[in-house]
Amino acid sequence: MTDTFPVLDLRDATGSKEARAQFLNRLRVAVHEVGFFQLVGHGVDDADDMLDLTRRFFALPEADRLALNILDSPLFRGYSELGREHTKGIPDQRLQLDIGPEQPARPPAPGDPAHQCLIGPNRWPGAMPELRPAVESWITRLTDLSHRLLRLLLESLDAPAGFLDDVVDPDPQIHLKLLHYPGPARTDEEAGNGQGTGIHNDLGLLTLLVQDDTGGLQVAVEDGRFAEVPVIPGAFVVNLGELLEVATRGYLRATKHRVIRPAPGVDRYSIPFFYNPRLDATMQPLPSPYVAASGGVVADADNPLFALYGDNVMKGLVRSFPEIVARHHPTLAASAGSKNA
Repeated sequence: MTDTFPVLDLRDATGSKEARAQFLNRLRVAVHEVGFFQLVGHGVDDADDMLDLTRRFFALPEADRLALNILDSPLFRGYSELGREHTKGIPDQRLQLDIGPEQPARPPAPGDPAHQCLIGPNRWPGAMPELRPAVESWITRLTDLSHRLLRLLLESLDAPAGFLDDVVDPDPQIHLKLLHYPGPARTDEEAGNGQGTGIHNDLGLLTLLVQDDTGGLQVAVEDGRFAEVPVIPGAFVVNLGELLEVATRGYLRATKHRVIRPAPGVDRYSIPFFYNPRLDATMQPLPSPYVAASGGVVADADNPLFALYGDNVMKGLVRSFPEIVARHHPTLAASAGSKNA
C-alpha cells in the first residue's frame, strides 16, 4: 500500500539538487493523483508522547471531561461525547476534544460574518494541567511544519512558494482534535454501520494526522474503492483540504476518507491537525501551469466549495454539530441553506 500512499522524506527537500527535484516531483504526483501521502523525516519526534497524553485525557473521569462539554461552547470547542458530531447526518462513533486558536473572547457584533463566532479561548481540563502546554507546543511546531510543507507543495506546482503566505498570515485558523474511537461492547446491532467517522472531505488547506497502530483510516481511491492507510511509526499522514482544491481549480484533490470503528473491545486514538487559512481569507487561483490547464472543481450540489474559508468552515460546522447550532446559533442553519440553494 505504500505505492497507493507514497512515503516522502522531508529531509530530501534540503538534500542535493537532484534529491530536492525528485522530492518535489513525488509530492506533486501524490497530491494530484491520490491527495494523501505519509511524511517522515519531519523532525517532530514526540508523537508517541502526544498519543499517550490523549489516552490519559480520555481516561479522566467523565465528570472532568463533561466540564468541557462542547454543547456549552458557541465556539464549537470542547469535549464531545460519543455520537455528538455528525457526518452526513449520521452520528460519528468517537469521543473528542476540539481545540482552536487561543485568542481573547470577542463576542460577534451586529453585522459581523457568521464565522466571527469562532474567535475566542479554548477550554482546558482543570484535572490535567499538563495538557495545555503540551498541546500548545505541538500546535506551534505543526503550524511551522505545515507552512513549510505548503510552500514546498506550491513549488512542486511551479507556482511561487509564497503565493499563499498572505492567506495564513498572521492568524491561520488552526484546529486540533484529540480523538478516541472505542470499539463496541459486542458484535451485534450495537456495532451499527461500523462508522467511526463518516465519509467526508477536509475543509481547509492541509491535515497532518498522527494515528496509533490500530488502523482504520480509509481513503477513496480509483473505482470507488476504499484503501486503508498503513500505519508507519513516526509518520504524519498528510492530506489536502477543499481550499487547495479551489485554489488549484481541481488539479489537487481533497480526497474523501473515513474511519472504520474498531472491533469490539479495541480502542483507537488519533490526533488530526488542520492547517487552514485565516477566517477572512479568500483563495485565488495559483499561478501555475498545472492549474491553468485544469478543468476546474467538480460541482457538487450537496457540497458546494466556498473560496472564503470562513464560509467553508461554517458550512461544515453547521452540518456536523446541529445541537450547538440550535442552542447558540439558530440563524446559521437558515443562512447556510440559502448559500447552498
